[in-house]
Amino acid sequence: MCSFCNQRHITGKKTPPNVQDVINSVNVAIQSKNYDPLTTEIAFFGGSFTAINRNYMLRLLKVAYKFVCDGIVSGIRISTRPDSIDEEILFLLKQYGVTSIELGAQSLNDTVLMLNNRGHSARDVINSSNLIKKHGFSLGLQMMTGLFGDTYENSIYTANEIIKLRPDTVRIYPTIVLKNTDLAALYDDKKYKPQTIDEAVELCSELLIMFKDANIKVIRLGLHSIEDNSYIAGPWHPAFSELCYSKIYLKNVKKLLLQEGKYTLYVNKSNISKMIGQNKCNITLLKKIGFDCIVKGDDELPEYDIRVERR
Repeated sequence: MCSFCNQRHITGKKTPPNVQDVINSVNVAIQSKNYDPLTTEIAFFGGSFTAINRNYMLRLLKVAYKFVCDGIVSGIRISTRPDSIDEEILFLLKQYGVTSIELGAQSLNDTVLMLNNRGHSARDVINSSNLIKKHGFSLGLQMMTGLFGDTYENSIYTANEIIKLRPDTVRIYPTIVLKNTDLAALYDDKKYKPQTIDEAVELCSELLIMFKDANIKVIRLGLHSIEDNSYIAGPWHPAFSELCYSKIYLKNVKKLLLQEGKYTLYVNKSNISKMIGQNKCNITLLKKIGFDCIVKGDDELPEYDIRVERR
């Protein structure tokens, strides 16, 4: 098992899903007011789907595929390991309506992968990514920051290598130390020092810009939740992505504010809270360095763009 993994603490599930779980999940989803069969997918996440028992995998796929055939969902999304993909498995997945495959790449540095017991190489990520795209699937790649033996520079390298692979989507997860993992033992032995929140936000905000500039969509930034009492250490925050977006806006506006004074900052309405920052942290910091700012909305402005007017 990899050094940081404990899927139970991340998903809260003590037992693997069965056929009835799939049926129940779909029945719940179709009752949602936001349900749309054209955008709703069945997702098998939180593990290595193509590495599980083949008969068990087929049972889950068969029940899920029926919902695809009936037009209740648009497709099936799975996550798996880079070394659990080949031509035969891709042919099988295509038969059962799988449309998107996400790989837990985590790092494209072989030393980091080895230190974290990932059991696959960077070459496995590259080969599987190319194979997935060749067979017409949507490709998602997951990367982690702050792994054991990792550095800021290695994470930037991994992001650049991921960009070369041209995935459709990316997820970024700062490493969290969870109970009952090898990483927890390394942390207890003082051999592993996790990122601070500030370090993780600084790095992940840089990664966000890299992927945006490459027109690659980041669909998740930070763990959405972890099981109660499972957290030991690391940069977990319930609004981690918001912190990263706020950091980007702070960096951008500081480039525009050259003279002390009072200013109105215009951003897209949907991004006002990101410009202000959590607990008004961006506005407070700007005021400390001589810029008294208020924030207003302008729907004409694209994401990350800021218009500055002196008051």
